Amino acid sequence: MTTNVAKIEDVQRGWYVVDAQNAVLGRLATQVANVLRGKNKAIYTPSVDTGDFVIVVNAEKVALTGRKLADKIYYSHSGFTGGLKEISAGKLLESKPEEVIKKAVKGMLPKNKLARHMLKKLKIYAGGSHPHDAQQPKVLAL
Repeated sequence: MTTNVAKIEDVQRGWYVVDAQNAVLGRLATQVANVLRGKNKAIYTPSVDTGDFVIVVNAEKVALTGRKLADKIYYSHSGFTGGLKEISAGKLLESKPEEVIKKAVKGMLPKNKLARHMLKKLKIYAGGSHPHDAQQPKVLAL
């Protein structure tokens, strides 16, 4: 038996669109991360980016369970003394709803150079429309 390792030139990339309206953030992020990595394909190879492009629409209408809108805190640090900034999930969802989904998906990808390439294939839009109609994306059911 032989193990087939995917080559980057053999990968066929597809486009998928996901509607985030009333979808739970964590469950949405796991599905999107699996498609970005290519784990839904038979040619999946961990060291090769075999994933597809994913378009997420209605990011402002994503749901968080429990009291996460008030209790979940996102931290960032500037690197300087006293440079710790924090923002709750509710405030971030109001101001930048795309960032909430992007941070959730980024946390589910591997922590290496390949993840940065995978994250570039993620397109997130707050509203219900997107400019990628020319790619003829298929609807990804959650």
